[in-house]
Amino acid sequence: MKTTRATSFLLLCCLAAGSLAPAQTRSSASDRTSVDLTIYNQNLALVREERTMDLLKGMNRIIVPDIPATIDGTSLHFSSLTDPPAVKVIEQNYQYDLVHQAKLMEKYIGREVEFFRNNNETNKEYSVKGKLLATGWQPQPGYRPYGGNAPYYATGQMIAEIDGKIEIGPAGRLVLPGLPEGLILKPQLEWLVANSRQGLHRTEISYLAGQLTWSCSYVALLNANDSQIDLTGWVTIINNSGTTFKNAGLKLVAGDVNLVNNEQAGYGLRKSMNMAEASTAAPQFQQKELFEYKLYTLQRRTDIRNNETKQIELTSAKNILAKKIFMYDGLSDQWRYWANNYSYREQGSFGQQSGKKVGVYVAFKNDEQSGLGIALPKGSVRVYKRDSDGKEQFVGEDEIDHTPKDEELKLFLGNAFDIVGEHTQQNFRVIVPGHVVDETIEIKVRNHKSEPVEILVVEHPWRWNEWDITKSSAGWEKVDQTTVRFPLKLKKDEEKVVTYTIRYNW
Repeated sequence: MKTTRATSFLLLCCLAAGSLAPAQTRSSASDRTSVDLTIYNQNLALVREERTMDLLKGMNRIIVPDIPATIDGTSLHFSSLTDPPAVKVIEQNYQYDLVHQAKLMEKYIGREVEFFRNNNETNKEYSVKGKLLATGWQPQPGYRPYGGNAPYYATGQMIAEIDGKIEIGPAGRLVLPGLPEGLILKPQLEWLVANSRQGLHRTEISYLAGQLTWSCSYVALLNANDSQIDLTGWVTIINNSGTTFKNAGLKLVAGDVNLVNNEQAGYGLRKSMNMAEASTAAPQFQQKELFEYKLYTLQRRTDIRNNETKQIELTSAKNILAKKIFMYDGLSDQWRYWANNYSYREQGSFGQQSGKKVGVYVAFKNDEQSGLGIALPKGSVRVYKRDSDGKEQFVGEDEIDHTPKDEELKLFLGNAFDIVGEHTQQNFRVIVPGHVVDETIEIKVRNHKSEPVEILVVEHPWRWNEWDITKSSAGWEKVDQTTVRFPLKLKKDEEKVVTYTIRYNW
């Protein structure tokens, strides 16, 4: 109660002391004493600025024009760091009624304007006055891009009344007497504050803005025998917010932050680089925890210019232990469409489909022993390998999700050229109608490489979740209720056949 009364008393005093027209303080980008950005990988950024302002006692109108055109006007916050109780915010406004040819003309409809025309005989310019009746432009309804200006489309020609006559598309150059009230050149913020302490105030402004986003991309280089990998992670920051942030502190948040009615824009930049040139200096980002997310703080300040794409190295590690994995999944993802569907359980024609491609993966662990051991943000991973001439060649790419430390990453890079698989149904029997079926599957894998390989054959018991493999020609392991693996070793130019019988009960 005391706090409420004190605030009310402060406001009354300021209103009494202030004149009808509040004192105006106008700030600019050069008045920023510091700016810090926290950018989320969901097309969103929190901007925090500190500015020094000279405030009079009483009512003050504060205008800050150098702000992003993509600001969320409902997220504004203003406070005095010098004397927080002395400054009370009465109003805050985000103004974005920007100058546009069509909008300027709209303001002068029904008003007198001037047209400058050229006299062909004297080759001199003269002016005529008339009343503007129509602009020839129409705003596109229901669409408001960042910055507040709706796009306009032409609906005809300008119409004006000149010397009592109506002219459609009047000749000459239209000249308007001035900039109408309310239109501004750039988006700006405006606060009306009551101040009880006259003098310089160190103030803090914060807001959320869109079109400031970041993503992560990785570049990897495999060694000659695919047993080690060098990895460099790059942060890509894209600033299309409409303003430049100089000497800014930078923090990046990785994680799935819930946003209400969030419109995400997908940005990404994939970059190739010579891994031999990767930096060996101390990491530029320090990773810490923030709620259930990861926070990466740049250990220096940087300039983030408008309409700029900036890349900064996030992490780098060399000679990470890696393993190449061949995997044959004859049904691929088709089985997911039939899984546990009652109408398909006793239909032997389902599950006969077979792909021949054998996928090739590279797996490694994100741990300190490998030189990593930090939370890796989601992003694309491009993998390269040197050919027999020592030149880097692109061998595939994959996407990784947010990956904590000590977790394994497995990258799918493509399909093996010299390894072929076949998946066929050898037998299907209904043992007890509506309750029990048997199915026999045969898998063939052929290795045409000039070296031995290890292949994981993956099968999916999809007809029902109660099953048992009653017979198998090879050892197998159950990964989960819908995945069985048969690890195989094949010599050069060898073919192996795996046959198994599975029984479903329901």
